[in-house]
Amino acid sequence: MRHLYDWTLGWAVKPGAVWALFILALVESSFFIVPPDVLLLAMCVAKPSRSIWYAFVCLLGSVLGGAVGYAIGYWFYDSIGQVIVATLHLEKTFVIVEQKYQENVFLAVVVAAFTPIPYKVFTLAAGFFKVSFFEFMLASIFGRSSRFFLVSSLLYFFGPTIKEKIDKWFDVFAVVFTVLLIGGFFVIKAL
Repeated sequence: MRHLYDWTLGWAVKPGAVWALFILALVESSFFIVPPDVLLLAMCVAKPSRSIWYAFVCLLGSVLGGAVGYAIGYWFYDSIGQVIVATLHLEKTFVIVEQKYQENVFLAVVVAAFTPIPYKVFTLAAGFFKVSFFEFMLASIFGRSSRFFLVSSLLYFFGPTIKEKIDKWFDVFAVVFTVLLIGGFFVIKAL
């Protein structure tokens, strides 16, 4: 893991890194499993002064990806959407998301957008269950911006200090992040 972190950190300062972050954030919101936070964090650690810009790029890609996920759920669920849900083994989760949408669409999307809960399930389900696109997008912007700007702001203001902590405690951070990511899938399946 440490070697992968160092490699990602080195890659994060390359010219195409911003585009890679945008694309990763876009595809993760609709069908890809790897969250953009890993690259966002590496890029912010490598260049703390650009952290806010990186969060904006990540937010833009993620929200556009959410709109793509919504479109897939709305118009192409029977072909593309079902394949994504089946590949990620989230069939039962899809039913639970419907219940969450019946309770409170805005809150359900904000929680999914901010936490390690798989946001892509909520984007596909939003389209499939035909929730208000405006409400979905507003909640996505709020949840995703809170998530990405929290991380990037900390690194912007405390970059060198946080970089030292990450370098020193990398293994612990990696385990915690992995547990949170996997825990997000379990939480949504358990609901």
